[in-house]
Amino acid sequence: MNIDFTKMNGLIPAIVQDAVTGKVLMQGFMNEEALAKTQETGMVTFFSRSKDRLWTKGETSGNFMELVSIAVDCDGDSILVKANPKGPVCHTGADTCFAEINSSKTGFIDQLREIIKDRKNNPYDKSYTASLFAKGINKIAQKVGEEAVEIVIEAKDNNKELFLGEAADLLFHYLVLLEAKGYELDEVMEVLIERHKK
Repeated sequence: MNIDFTKMNGLIPAIVQDAVTGKVLMQGFMNEEALAKTQETGMVTFFSRSKDRLWTKGETSGNFMELVSIAVDCDGDSILVKANPKGPVCHTGADTCFAEINSSKTGFIDQLREIIKDRKNNPYDKSYTASLFAKGINKIAQKVGEEAVEIVIEAKDNNKELFLGEAADLLFHYLVLLEAKGYELDEVMEVLIERHKK
């Protein structure tokens, strides 16, 4: 990574985003040592200007942030850290330092879409998803139909676990069908957005 630590006397802004939800959690500063420790330990570490030392988020509260990835901006003078928070991020007890709720897990759908795309483009024998693509569009569409029927059946009962299991199966196979057809979920979202405008 080409990072310019000279602009702010050895520090760069580090924006931390939840790797699953996409929410911005906080912003801190890193020097070269903090960045190296973050990469080495897998725990997000900053340089605390008030303490004048390295500070690993969660070292006193236990609410660590596990590193997922780091990206450098186009100017090389700030970084985006994607992490999995292990508890509230803000010292006030809030989910984020911007007083936002960080509970949605729908961002995982984008990760799942990437996995599905990879299984299509790089299949291997033990992958259930790759086996669906190998069977072709008719079998994938049939599987979506089967899962739709199963969720309807479970909807008539009051077993939350079974209903949510069937809902997950339907959503997964629907995403596989979209990928098999060569369409993006974003295109479906565009249809919904346009309908919402009317």
